[in-house]
Amino acid sequence: MNTAKIILASSSQTRKELMNRLRLDYVSVVPDIDESPQGENHADELAKRLAFEKARHVAELHPDAIVIGSDQVAWREGAPDIFMGKPLTIEKAIRQLQANSDKIVYFSTALSVQQKSTGFERTLVEHYKVKFRKLSQAEIERYVEIEQPLHCAGSFKCESLGISLFETMIGQDQTTLMGMPMIQLCNILRELKVLVP
Repeated sequence: MNTAKIILASSSQTRKELMNRLRLDYVSVVPDIDESPQGENHADELAKRLAFEKARHVAELHPDAIVIGSDQVAWREGAPDIFMGKPLTIEKAIRQLQANSDKIVYFSTALSVQQKSTGFERTLVEHYKVKFRKLSQAEIERYVEIEQPLHCAGSFKCESLGISLFETMIGQDQTTLMGMPMIQLCNILRELKVLVP
């Protein structure tokens, strides 16, 4: 059994809630990295780099710990090189949802697990897609006002009222859409001899 300290390299409340499902002792440390794109040509590349850098930054400070980094990039069908980030303002969230209306939106969600002292590193990308239904302006404005999804790629929270915006959801693991692929994380933790469950 591995008794190493577990660190979630994230400030995301949703990722903390996902980690809490595992009933493991862990701490959260906010990684200080530049999250802007650096010439990536596909959402997968950007998500993977950011997840890796988040985990690496924290692992360098805590070399014996098992560090978990994750990042998500959203993109519309046919445009994997045009990334949808967190809107951060109500106006941008409304514009993002207007653009997503009646469209398929893909989510590239990367996971990186690292333990510097042992040289362990696994980094991967999982995918999920949703088909937005045709949204009225009133629905978009009401949703943004109620949910305030300003720190969510794509401007919605599927784990709550955001589910009402969709026609269909397609993927292997719904937690991938929420921001961290938990089935893959559990597989990696078991590889590291962390007891789950």
